Amino acid sequence: MRVGIGYDVHPLVPGRRLVLGGVEIPFDKGLSGHSDADVLTHAIMDALLGAAGLRDIGTHFPPDAPKYKDISSLILLGEVNKLLKVKGFKVGNIDAVVVAEQPKLSPFIEDMRGRIGRTLGVDLGQVMVKATTTDGLGFAGRGEGIAAYAIALVEEET
Repeated sequence: MRVGIGYDVHPLVPGRRLVLGGVEIPFDKGLSGHSDADVLTHAIMDALLGAAGLRDIGTHFPPDAPKYKDISSLILLGEVNKLLKVKGFKVGNIDAVVVAEQPKLSPFIEDMRGRIGRTLGVDLGQVMVKATTTDGLGFAGRGEGIAAYAIALVEEET
């Protein structure tokens, strides 16, 4: 078994869709970034890649590469899963938390878990997503951006 940690943050801006865990969430702002800027999925990808010793998402999906412009991060997560398999690993479990003052994310958590789990080919019980606020403190508390943390366990395929 091997463990990895991931973190991502993007600023909130007008005129973009807000996508977290592959779910489009109704909100007046979205996250700025080259892809769909899905901080939750990005943090999960970095945790999985780190656990498998495969560096980070920027190594595999450079942020200036035109082919990744506005791409769904779930597609990239699927590619990460393929990289894990080539290296002889499978996903054990994922535990992630999104840090955002607004919007309220609890109505979307189960959909996020399902989309992430289906993309990775794992059971819902292997994917945990939580959300929290910062009680008004810091960039997330001021509504300037959203962050996500993730821990992933990978196991050698037998």
